Amino acid sequence: MDFIVDGKPQGKQRPRFSRISKTVYTPTKTAKYEKQIAKAYTDSGGKCIPADCYVSVTVHAFFPIPKSYSKKKRQECLEWTRRPAKKPDMDNIIKAVLDALNGVAYVDDKQVVELIGRKYYTESDGFLWISVSEAKV
Repeated sequence: MDFIVDGKPQGKQRPRFSRISKTVYTPTKTAKYEKQIAKAYTDSGGKCIPADCYVSVTVHAFFPIPKSYSKKKRQECLEWTRRPAKKPDMDNIIKAVLDALNGVAYVDDKQVVELIGRKYYTESDGFLWISVSEAKV
């Protein structure tokens, strides 16, 4: 199941600690983004993979080309010879995706046995292209 999440890719932020209530919570920005990912999956017709199956996840993160880039650099970005080595880190993007799909695309993220993450530039405002499938043994 392939699906698209519109908007510039975001990484999972660190959990915060409330001094008043003495509890740990997920920052609002991250919680909203995870809901957006889960909604995109269900809206595209995605079903939950059973607990006795392995899962494969591929995440392609597309970032907007910086406006300050020259024509030559822009062309390199479009040809994928120049790729974004910038924040957010790919591992934080993947963490946000896996946590968002937990209980939606699969019962638990411990089922994920294959994982691929890639970052590219695009002329659009940015998006995630995510593929979730049952992994064959």
